[in-house]
Amino acid sequence: MEICLFPATLQSWTGDVLMVGMFEGKMEDGLNELETLCKGSLVQSLEKQMFKGKSGEIATIQLLQNKPNLLVLVGLGEPQKLMLDDLRKAAALGAKASLGCSGTLGMMLPWEPLDSASAARAVAEAVRLSLYKDLRFRSAPEPRSIPTKLELIGLPDSAGKDLQAVHPICAGVELARELVAAPPNSLTPAALAQTAIQLAHEHGLECTVLERSDCAERGMGAYLAVSQGSDLEPKFIHLTYRPQGPVQRRLALVGKGLTFDSGGYNLKVGAAQIDLMKFDMGGSAAVLGAARAIAELRPKGVEVHVIVAACENMVNGSAVHPGDIVRASNGTTIEINNTDAEGRLTLADALVYACELEPDAIVDLATLTGACVIALGDEIAGLWTGNDHLAEGLTAAAEAAGEGLWRMPLRSSYREGLKSILADLKNTGPRPGGSITAALFLKEFVEASIPWAHIDIAGTVWSEKGRGLDPSGATGYGVRTLVNWICSQS
Repeated sequence: MEICLFPATLQSWTGDVLMVGMFEGKMEDGLNELETLCKGSLVQSLEKQMFKGKSGEIATIQLLQNKPNLLVLVGLGEPQKLMLDDLRKAAALGAKASLGCSGTLGMMLPWEPLDSASAARAVAEAVRLSLYKDLRFRSAPEPRSIPTKLELIGLPDSAGKDLQAVHPICAGVELARELVAAPPNSLTPAALAQTAIQLAHEHGLECTVLERSDCAERGMGAYLAVSQGSDLEPKFIHLTYRPQGPVQRRLALVGKGLTFDSGGYNLKVGAAQIDLMKFDMGGSAAVLGAARAIAELRPKGVEVHVIVAACENMVNGSAVHPGDIVRASNGTTIEINNTDAEGRLTLADALVYACELEPDAIVDLATLTGACVIALGDEIAGLWTGNDHLAEGLTAAAEAAGEGLWRMPLRSSYREGLKSILADLKNTGPRPGGSITAALFLKEFVEASIPWAHIDIAGTVWSEKGRGLDPSGATGYGVRTLVNWICSQS
């Protein structure tokens, strides 16, 4: 989709579908100009559809003999409450209403008092992402007609300065969605590694894949313990973006990469939705999607390392037992009291590996705990870090991306729940505060001198019914937050 600004007046616009945002209680302000377009039938049409401009309301009017052919009005609610996310949601609704139409989609929204460049980029991202549909696994997908061009009406030329980032970022989100949505017989650890290799080849990145023997030489006993119940070989992925010129910051992104999680001998049963455990590699999808975007955006001065310890958690005669004790690559011994708390075991060795790169900061993303979903629901991810500066940067990046993120407590006294009688640690603590003890477990494998943050995306990685610009299924959560954060470091 081509995306551009249309700074001229509405009356000179000649596209195919026009979307206009309307405020509740102030609809008259925008109706006069539109009445001319509709030849006097607009008010009656809105009355029939009972459109009042409330947030999320939508009205469509066919203009068969005019240009545009379709007028879409979207409610924005009360003007004094307008936020950037309201424009995103309105743009997504308008884009979905344009399905079945081709040609040019125009959007006229109340850009002020919001920053015009931020608003333009947010709306453009919302349009592209809301029109996404994964048809890879349909035997005969029905053809879809969508607009081929988006014009943002009424913005100054300066508002277009960030539009060049829209397609790379959205491509990263769409890659993450496709990885998460792919069935586990398609997206294996080897296939995930091949995706990283292909990204490196196509976008000028570096890629190293460690095999089981390489990981054993490094002493990655926690990671390899998880993988030993699967017939599929584990793949430890290290993807690197190096900028042109001097490096001022070195960052590491670590993504949980369980391409399928059965729970092991602590088998997922009942409400655990084992069929959805293909999305347990959502963290790896997010960091690979971010890498794909960063590779195209080419931020200066920042080097980015993407690390994924990919494997399956399965059950066979070789699978790890509840009660086994394993040794991570930093020498820490871990009593596995729950084989379904496997993600933190793979992340343990991945975090040790990341620390050896001596980065200026490490951020890990993982579908780690059901406790985080209970605490924050499916629209907000949890953030754990002891570094205020890192927390502020990630929170600001998430807010700019329209991705919910909430800082959670990292209370050190909760570490008592991870003590083992026999080993240095247990891999799970008591049920209360389970997402906190999970973060505290990960903290044990990060050098104290390195700023580190953990983001639990268990609730946000998947949407059953779809929300806003996210379709039903995989959301691609985290890509935009990571890209914004990385670019802010350049």
